[in-house]
Amino acid sequence: MTNSATNTALAPVGSAQAAINYVAIRLQQSGPVLAVTLNRPEARNAMSLQMVAELRQALAAAEATAGQAGAVRAVVLRGAGGHFCAGADLKDMAGARMRAMQAAPDAKDDPIAEVNAAFGALCVAYSRTPLAVVAVLEGTVMGGGFGLACVADVALASDTAAFRLPETSLGVVPAQIAPFLVERLGYSQAKRLAVTGGRLDAAAALRVGLVHAVVHTEELEAELNRVLADILACAPGALAATKALMAQARLHEPQTLVQHAAAVFSQAAQGPEGLEGMTAFMQKRKPNWVPV
Repeated sequence: MTNSATNTALAPVGSAQAAINYVAIRLQQSGPVLAVTLNRPEARNAMSLQMVAELRQALAAAEATAGQAGAVRAVVLRGAGGHFCAGADLKDMAGARMRAMQAAPDAKDDPIAEVNAAFGALCVAYSRTPLAVVAVLEGTVMGGGFGLACVADVALASDTAAFRLPETSLGVVPAQIAPFLVERLGYSQAKRLAVTGGRLDAAAALRVGLVHAVVHTEELEAELNRVLADILACAPGALAATKALMAQARLHEPQTLVQHAAAVFSQAAQGPEGLEGMTAFMQKRKPNWVPV
């Protein structure tokens, strides 16, 4: 990804949406790929409320480009300064605790729950986006960073990556991360990590299925480019429909999805991507969604 960097949101073509200046993250778009870098290296990219808000804004802006020239098809999450993310910013939590202590006894708002829920909504947004999401993991991958690793479609780790799920050892609960841990690792491994304040090196993360590949740091870019080439060889609409169907399949018995899956397949096969894909296959050429 060699295009010049930009640190503003992607405004949909023809939209009056104003560009957003980002502070806690950095954006760089190269063709259909948007790199989103957590950009608080002095704090090992600890996730502040501002960063949570900016990550959601960047994703929403990327999703809004669908169907337009220069549309984003893949989002790459990574961290600045050799670390992915050290978890939640404790300053935000301390502020929420102070507000909770100062609130009236009958106050309905719960500042601590609101801070926690904001991160949960972020995880849901990246987990359910129709775009492909790739996480590039180096150095510290802790707490909320661990959660983001779990929601990525593809997680690539440097051999420097060190994973930690410290919440229970700190007297709190990995509340928003827990569902995605179970989704990614299965109940047994997720529970083991939660009750032991889980520590994993990159090799162990690969063994349990948290990440999909581990390479030396100097090989990360080449591995990322290989993964992105595979993603961009897939039709964007078909990829989005497949992700949505798989999300449903997690929660339903296969026999209950037969008719729905057939309808999804028929719609894709008769649509422009299906026709182009089949035609390109017969003509022994690449389909038109593959970047030149």
